[in-house]
Amino acid sequence: MQEVWVWVCVLAVFLGTAPQLAAFVQFLLVGVHGVRNHYARCAPVTRRIAVLIPAWNEGLVIANTIEHMMSLDYPRDALRVYVIDDASTDQTPQLARDAALRYPGSVFHLRREKGGQGKAHTLNFGLAHVLDSDWMEAVLITDADVVFSRDALNRMVRHLADPKVGAVTAYIKEGSDPGGFVSRSIAFEYITAQAASRRAQNVMGVMACVAGGAQLHSRENLVAIGGAIDTSTLAEDTYTTFLTELRGRRALFDGNAIVWAEEPDALVSLWKQRLRWARGNLQLTWAFRHAWFRPFSHRGIGGWMFGLIWFSTLLTPILMLAAMTACLALLLLHHGWAWRAFHVLWLINAFVYLFVLLFSCLIDAATAKRAWLEGILFPGLMSLGLMALSLFPDRAYHLVQSFPTLHEAWDWRVLVIVFMYAWVGGCMAAGWGLYRLERAGAPAWLVRPLLAVVGYGPVLCAVSFAAYVAEWRGAERSWDKTVKIGKVRQLE
Repeated sequence: MQEVWVWVCVLAVFLGTAPQLAAFVQFLLVGVHGVRNHYARCAPVTRRIAVLIPAWNEGLVIANTIEHMMSLDYPRDALRVYVIDDASTDQTPQLARDAALRYPGSVFHLRREKGGQGKAHTLNFGLAHVLDSDWMEAVLITDADVVFSRDALNRMVRHLADPKVGAVTAYIKEGSDPGGFVSRSIAFEYITAQAASRRAQNVMGVMACVAGGAQLHSRENLVAIGGAIDTSTLAEDTYTTFLTELRGRRALFDGNAIVWAEEPDALVSLWKQRLRWARGNLQLTWAFRHAWFRPFSHRGIGGWMFGLIWFSTLLTPILMLAAMTACLALLLLHHGWAWRAFHVLWLINAFVYLFVLLFSCLIDAATAKRAWLEGILFPGLMSLGLMALSLFPDRAYHLVQSFPTLHEAWDWRVLVIVFMYAWVGGCMAAGWGLYRLERAGAPAWLVRPLLAVVGYGPVLCAVSFAAYVAEWRGAERSWDKTVKIGKVRQLE
């Protein structure tokens, strides 16, 4: 019976590598994107575009966003910007009205007198207005702080020359100036989560999310999905993407269409933003439960590869905790297998980490140059140390063998080895602790060095676990927006 439990634990440890292997597969698919992409079906077309900018108390950023939008390399008579003022109480209404006076017939101020219901409700107010007119041929949904590169819209619109395409998204890059450790970590994260993952999804023929800050929809696609944005989840952009694809149109990513956004540089703000995203993904995973792993009836989203990648990411905290529990159980059941499983787990982590780090530098060299340190420290110094142990198994094995087993007398050496074996899951608790420390008022000079030790990645995993708890408790699905202060710049 003990042997059976040993193999169960070994399997649990191996499953803990699933998120890393999913990332590895996606990066491999990026290499195929050079020959399997949509560019051959693009054409230099012009569509009459209504730009929807939902805005609630965005006085610090809205004027800059409008000015950049009006300076795009796109025909002025084919572009109308609608600022959807969600009952703002700051200077947002006045700034929007001033812009409408500067650009008559191009900028419009739409105001909701009763707001606060969230981004999706605000967008639906604007969609109802633009769909009521025959002028609009496509809608660009963006955020009040997002700055488009001059040619970004043209690069996105060219894909609409193919009638099978319903939605297109751009490469949203972190553009805070000045940036800090957290915002630069986000910049590096976006290489992996957008520049790599979404190119891989182009290859697979299914897009996980047309990003909320840069989503272009054809009129036909909007009508096909009901003419409105779903309000039942906190991930309205992903929900819209799934509907687009289930209705038979493609959603695409254009990595050459660059837009810039201001991202949080504090753990408290990051936690608030990512908790909303993670809860939204859990909600829509359940909402589309009929589509998963059904490739014949729901091609794309129902595909096995996409489903395995999606759930490997969604279930990362559970897989990490299972791997941690299995590692500790093996210490009791079989000391030799405990070391072998621990070694393989961190060896796979080390291999994928190095592969992703180097490949990311090739995909987006400019961002990697700016955020190279945050890229190296992404998993944290503690995890890097365990990866280093896995790369030198002979020395590491002798080190581990010098420690007593859990059956022997407890001393500091036992505590060290338990800590090492538990870190694969315990790092999430450490990430949560850093968030609570900053929330309690700890200064950045204390939190940032600790973040380098714990890692930005474990903090994201802790947020995902917090999302499980929030959904299990039935927490209110309120839209808690991230405050932006106008630090965004085009950094290249």
